[in-house]
Amino acid sequence: MRPTDDLVEIEQLLARYAVAMTRGDVDGVLGVFSPDGSYSAFGDTYPLDEFPALVAAAPKGLFLVGTPLIEVDGDTATGTQPLCFVEHSAHTMRIGYYNDTYTRTGDGWRLRTRAMTFIRRNGDHDSGRPHAFERTRS
Repeated sequence: MRPTDDLVEIEQLLARYAVAMTRGDVDGVLGVFSPDGSYSAFGDTYPLDEFPALVAAAPKGLFLVGTPLIEVDGDTATGTQPLCFVEHSAHTMRIGYYNDTYTRTGDGWRLRTRAMTFIRRNGDHDSGRPHAFERTRS
């Protein structure tokens, strides 16, 4: 595969994530991750089995993402992608960026890790309030 092909495939993977989140399509969101994938925010890391509850608890709206900066190294890659989320009812915004790792699988490129960093009005960059999402684990 040529490096440009890798970049286009990863960019399409990230587009699928944004569209699935906008549509509330949990299966679509899960489909962009490798089986050992995880998402980090709110001071914690969530494995894929917690995604349905995490996505259900997330505010609904439009996930606008920018072109990611990606560095490919063989069958792995890293990247950063800017995000502007617009909540659907009040049109309030959250801005920030994702720091990602990717892995090439038999089904193509997949997100392995995705970590959210929020940009606050005061200029601070952080991963969010701890416990913004209440886990239901026993």
